[in-house]
Amino acid sequence: MNFDIESITWDDERRKRRAKLIAKEINKSIQIKKQYTALEFGCGTGLISFFLNDKFETITLVDTSKGMIDVLNSKIETFQINNMKAYKMDINENNILPENSYDVIYTSMALHHIIDTETTIMNLYKLLKEDGYLCIIDLDEEDGSFHKEEKDFNGHNGFNQNYLKSVLLETGFKEAEVNTFYKDEKLVEEREVEYSLFLMVGRK
Repeated sequence: MNFDIESITWDDERRKRRAKLIAKEINKSIQIKKQYTALEFGCGTGLISFFLNDKFETITLVDTSKGMIDVLNSKIETFQINNMKAYKMDINENNILPENSYDVIYTSMALHHIIDTETTIMNLYKLLKEDGYLCIIDLDEEDGSFHKEEKDFNGHNGFNQNYLKSVLLETGFKEAEVNTFYKDEKLVEEREVEYSLFLMVGRK
């Protein structure tokens, strides 16, 4: 999938509805304080953060797609959001974010696109403050149908929850809780494919 091209039409009604539900799930799963700083990793056009921006003092948003960041920055300017800053960045390659800086990091539907899960989790861990939260929203393990139409997809077919939980604990998180909270269908090659999303919360 070319996310630079997809960015132009990314904010459809289905994704907006899902983002609102994800933001609500994050908000009820952790104790957010108004002075908290947050990072959204793999932010896309920032849909989730627009539903959470009033909960945090500041939100930093990063994505590897220039197209997504361009659309996001345009939205930030249009809606005059003063506490959100977006950057094109790959934290596994050219991270310039300071370590031990964020109270909350959240990432939605991004991790399964990244081959090296362990390195990514470790780099996110380094960015968190002590007692900070990492919230991962992603696909439950599936048979590959979800990305069947994307011929260039080379990521993960969702995640086994026990595997991902073990990665967090081995990285150094002192606890990790997970629940499947969302189920839906996606039209793939003219048939409806069922999928579900989980929220995993790790505490540093």
